[in-house]
Amino acid sequence: MEVVAVSKPDGGGIRFWHDRPVLVTGATGLLGSSVVDRLLCLGAQVTCLVRDWVPKSELVLSTAVERCAVARGDVTDQALVERVLGEYEVRTVLHLAAQTVVGVACRNPVGTFQSNVLGTVAVLEACRRSPTVEQVVLASSDKAYGSQPRLPYTEDMPLSARHPYDASKACADLIARSFAATYGLPVGVTRCGNLYGPGDLNWNRIVPGSIRAVLRDEPPVIRSDGTFVRDYVYVEDGAAATTLLAERLAVDDRCHGQAFNFSTETPLTVIALVELILELMGSAARPVILDEASNEIRDQHLCAAKAREMLGWAPRFDLVAGLTRTIAWYEKALAPSP
Repeated sequence: MEVVAVSKPDGGGIRFWHDRPVLVTGATGLLGSSVVDRLLCLGAQVTCLVRDWVPKSELVLSTAVERCAVARGDVTDQALVERVLGEYEVRTVLHLAAQTVVGVACRNPVGTFQSNVLGTVAVLEACRRSPTVEQVVLASSDKAYGSQPRLPYTEDMPLSARHPYDASKACADLIARSFAATYGLPVGVTRCGNLYGPGDLNWNRIVPGSIRAVLRDEPPVIRSDGTFVRDYVYVEDGAAATTLLAERLAVDDRCHGQAFNFSTETPLTVIALVELILELMGSAARPVILDEASNEIRDQHLCAAKAREMLGWAPRFDLVAGLTRTIAWYEKALAPSP
């Protein structure tokens, strides 16, 4: 099943993006690669700010990078970001760069806060000082909410993050909205459920890790007890949400300084997700449940009513459609060389 999502006509769609200079941070990541591909299809002039060269990223493997300008450096370097904004006359900034792995954040909180918090401050201040920037979209996360007393999570709930990764996303989220409130910066915030899809190279995540395990004839490994509940959002839907919010920021002042949840609103347990992957891959394997997860939220899923009503957004891909496309990508990418 697919439900079509279409940008509202007055949001601009292809007309909005055609020849528009856009800066994408975090372009080698899962979401960043998909956003860049979408922007190129829409005719944008894309500049990518890249810290580490990742040869196996979808950005590189798809050759999309060859159609972009590439600036090498770190998002915490405000002077660099200002130079890029000025030299490429950037009009729209999509700030997606972040350290995104919960386990890494627990082991290295300083590096995570530097990337996710100080990097956001540097990018936003550079945008504030730029005479050309017209819209800024920050990719936050459902993790910014922390653990809440009721489900699903709605945007009016406080950001109550406790652990390093969650707190870093909550800080960046609050900082972005403070730049809108204090300086009038036209910034909007996306809060997606767990993104998955082609090109995710973080093997400790449940979707790519489980698919790779099956392809290796190994049992998938679940770090938790398997009962944790999450949203899962196909990355192309996350990319569409990112570009749609930028379009709406250009025409609807009500979106300035606002955060929006993006979710399929079909939560399920981790073990149910893994069992679905096994079914789609025709595997009889049984997952290994370690029950070792710590510093993670047990039950979390989002209400996307605000995005539907204010942005006209809806997901195109349900979980089966998204996983089918994802599995096909990994089967090709991880196939043995002839």
